[in-house]
Amino acid sequence: MTRFFASALRAPKTVGPALVSILVLAVASLLWAPCAARAQEDDLFSIEDEPAAEAPAAPEAAPAGGDAAAGDAGAAAGETPAAGGGEENVKKQNYLSWMFHALGWFFTIVFSLLSLTMVALIVMNIVSLRRSVMAPEELTEEFGTLLDENKFQEAYELAKNDESLLGKVLATGLSRIPNGYEKATQAMQDVEQEETMRLEHQLGYLALIGNIAPMIGLFGTVVGMIASFQAIAAGGAAPSPQKLAEGIATALFTTELGLAIALPAIAAFDILKNRLSRFVLDVSVVSENFMGRFSNVDAQRVK
Repeated sequence: MTRFFASALRAPKTVGPALVSILVLAVASLLWAPCAARAQEDDLFSIEDEPAAEAPAAPEAAPAGGDAAAGDAGAAAGETPAAGGGEENVKKQNYLSWMFHALGWFFTIVFSLLSLTMVALIVMNIVSLRRSVMAPEELTEEFGTLLDENKFQEAYELAKNDESLLGKVLATGLSRIPNGYEKATQAMQDVEQEETMRLEHQLGYLALIGNIAPMIGLFGTVVGMIASFQAIAAGGAAPSPQKLAEGIATALFTTELGLAIALPAIAAFDILKNRLSRFVLDVSVVSENFMGRFSNVDAQRVK
């Protein structure tokens, strides 16, 4: 993973700065989120630890008749606010605080790293798979103009100085034309396949995240259910509701986060892969049209 990010930082143009910005924001969010969760005054799993509301003091002597009924009504009215206060405490619970406590430090770190890596990969691939990076129109027009004017050396220098996939393919083809049209065509195909494999390898990390995220969520589901059954086994006939809730929450939150990470990762992988295939096809068509001009031309003339 370290080698992957190091190579990403050396990527051309805006890929490196974009990745650095994403990682800085990600680290800041990782440092802030646990602190914000710990700063919450109310915690769902500590409801039982809160001191119960004190019951109103019983009257010294119960009055007779109607006064006794009034005393019972007053006692019942005194119990009502306590129950309402409990409901109010439950409504004030923070969702993020509950989620962090349910996940624990292990699953929090794992899912945070997966989500941040997924976002960085999506941004990197979007920046890399652009027409201006793969097959710029300016290069196509200027290269065709130079070929029409028989300025082959200038056309070669133009393609060689261009960092796009089309520029690399055209530069390779022109450099191999003196060896024959067939060898030039084969060299162009080799360069195209090599660059395509490199981009597909970079895209493959998104597919990997989309595959392992649900598996980690399933692992968390098993861990949470084991914790719940352990609470039942230890509690006997009256297991602790708090322990049961903790295990079930762990199971559900890990499943939720695993799917939440996998769905955008798989969708982005399919979309970007189709985009890559379209650009590679465009590069193949353009390069073959250009190099087809040399199929019936003497190699010495080009040289």
